[in-house]
Parts: sequence; C-alpha cells; structure tokens
Amino acid sequence: MLLCLKVETCARPYIQCVNIRGIKKVTGGGLEDSFLVAGVAFKKTFSYAGFEMQPKSYDNCKIALLNIELELKAERDNAEVRVDNVKEYQKVVDAEWQILYDKLALLHASGANVVLSKLPIGDVATQYFADRDMFCAGRVTEEDLRRTQRACGGAVLSSVRDMKPDALGHCAEFSERQVGGERYNIFTGCPAAKTCTLILRGGSEQFLEETERSLHDAIMIVRRTIKNDAVVAGGGAIDMELSKHLRDHSKTIAGKEQLLIAAVARAFESIPRQLCDNAGFDATNLLNKLRQKHHQGTFRPPMVQLRCWSKHFARKPLSETTLGNNSTRLNIPHGGDLVSKVQDDISVYYYFRIFFDLVVEASVAIYQILSIDETIKNVKGGGDMAPPPGRGMGRPRMG
Repeated sequence: MLLCLKVETCARPYIQCVNIRGIKKVTGGGLEDSFLVAGVAFKKTFSYAGFEMQPKSYDNCKIALLNIELELKAERDNAEVRVDNVKEYQKVVDAEWQILYDKLALLHASGANVVLSKLPIGDVATQYFADRDMFCAGRVTEEDLRRTQRACGGAVLSSVRDMKPDALGHCAEFSERQVGGERYNIFTGCPAAKTCTLILRGGSEQFLEETERSLHDAIMIVRRTIKNDAVVAGGGAIDMELSKHLRDHSKTIAGKEQLLIAAVARAFESIPRQLCDNAGFDATNLLNKLRQKHHQGTFRPPMVQLRCWSKHFARKPLSETTLGNNSTRLNIPHGGDLVSKVQDDISVYYYFRIFFDLVVEASVAIYQILSIDETIKNVKGGGDMAPPPGRGMGRPRMG
C-alpha cells in the first residue's frame, strides 16, 4: 500500500554533512574493522627525533592550534650578513635561538598539553616539548586543523603573544593509536561536537574508494531525508502500488488514453521484475502474487520505530501518519544514535524525493522520444558492397 512517513523537525538550519565529517582510509584489515570517532582523527604527521619521548595520551587536555613555524630557518641563498667580529655574529645566532625559545616558553606557560601547527615544528621544539611532557604535531593539513577547531573550540593563532585561555581548545581524551600500518591522533569528548571522523578499513585502495562513495551516498540520503522528511516503501512496493492504481484508473477511461496509462502501469512493474531476476527468483510467479496482495489490500507493512541521530530534531512531539490499514510511527527521543527497530519483518524504504525525481525524469524522457517525428540513419561508407567471401574447406588462398 502507498506509504508516506513525515518527520517534524525544528526550525534549525540543516546540518552540512559534507563539512562536519571526515573520512580517512587505511589499507589493510576488513570492512568490519572500520570505526567512528566522535571527534577528530588524522594521520600522524612527520616528526623529528625526540618525538618518541612525548606522551601519547592525555585526559582533559588543552590544545593550542597554531599557524606559525617553530623551527630554526636555514639561510636563504645569496643571503649576506656583514659583521666586524665573531661576537656580533654570535649575537645574530643567539637572537634567532632566543626568538624560538621565547615562543616555546609562552606555549608551555599557556598550559597547553597538545600543540598542533599547520607549519613545520623542528627538532629543537620537539625535544623541548618532550622534556615538558607535551605533545606536538607539525605540518597538519588545513582541513584537519579546521575540523579540530570546530570540534574542540579555540582559535587558530598566528602569534603566541598574549595567549588567552579561551584561545585554547579542549577535549576529554587525546590518544595516539595504531590503525593498521599507520598511527592516528584521535581527539574524543570534544565539547563543541560539530564534527566526526570515519576511519575505513579495507584490503585494497579500490575497495576503499568504492566504500567511501557508497558511504557518501548514504550520508546524503540521510541529510536529504532530514531536510525533506518523507520516505516511501521500497523494495518494489511503491512501484507495484502505483501500477495497481494506474491500471484501475485506465479501466475508467475510454479511448486510446487507456492503452497509454496501462503501458505506464506495466513500466512501473519493471523495477520489481528486475529485483526478482537479480535475486534469482521466478519474476512471473512473484509479480502475480504481488498483484494479488495489492489488489486485495491485505498487505500491512511492519511497524517501524526510528530514533533520530541528533537531539536538535527532537523538539517536536510524536508525528504519526496512518493510511488505511498501514501504520507507521516515528518516535524521536532526545539524543541517541540512529536506530531502526523493525517488527515482524525487514523493511526497505526509499527517499521520497529521489523516487519522485525518477518518475518525473522518466516522463520527460518519454515525452522527448514521442516528440521525434523522423530518424535519419547514416549509411556506412562503401555503399552496399557485400563483404568478401571467407575461405572455406578446400578453397585456395586468395591473392
């Protein structure tokens, strides 16, 4: 039976799913080894000597996000510094070291446990932080740095002068974890909680790419469903129901239009027929049974209870839509994960907007085909010359 489920949401702007989630792919292991990080995770960056001495986990840590270099710069080509004696040259070298140590001392005085920088962090700074039980990571990509900022708060600083407490990010737990053959820095328990990271595992890069595309399509379906809040029964159920209504409607029309509507009704049955063929069932037998069930109107889909992923969509009361004998209830408590509890049977649902667009596009394609008055066939070159005869049994070789 025709089934449409509506979800009432608050007037909050829709979540930008593309920006809040990050997908990391690690070759090796199986797909079941994939996991979700309720925060930020990124691959361990390049590190200098002394990195092994740094702590690899913190509780209730403070995070400094930087956009500055913390290393001694090499001299530029053709650079020239004129000094009169060795003492003046030593002053230039000492000033450069002092500038670096002043920056490091200010970071340590700020109370930060983890230092992340978009630019390089040199070996001197790495050893300095290791001696003071601080963790650092340089050359962090801008995307990962921004996602860390959205999750943990704080700000990306271009100077360490006058650092305020609110400029630092916070998270409940930080750890460096081995994932396959890579090391990952993982931030969880983030107060802002505006981002998440999916770490996918697979045996090959091609498999991971296909998994990412499938996962992206699924996330976009959920996003559009939250935005347009309507789904229809899937698995060929909505196609068979529309075919039944069109076939019944065609019998009330006299003239050639009856044949057109009946043809459209048969076209809707192509999806259930193809699903039966793909599953290895007898399509003719199953379609006859489906027509009987839909004609009798005794089909009752299972009751579905859906718990929404975000608490922001839980401010409205229970929304229930009942069509005939079909009953679908939607329960949205505060918080929780995306859970679908199905009673009596396993159900498949289609996003309504996609199904609607498919029907419209199919109608437009039919209109375009019927509007063609004449087709022109391009005859291949060579006219009507027959192909040369092949060499048969006992036929001498030509040429």
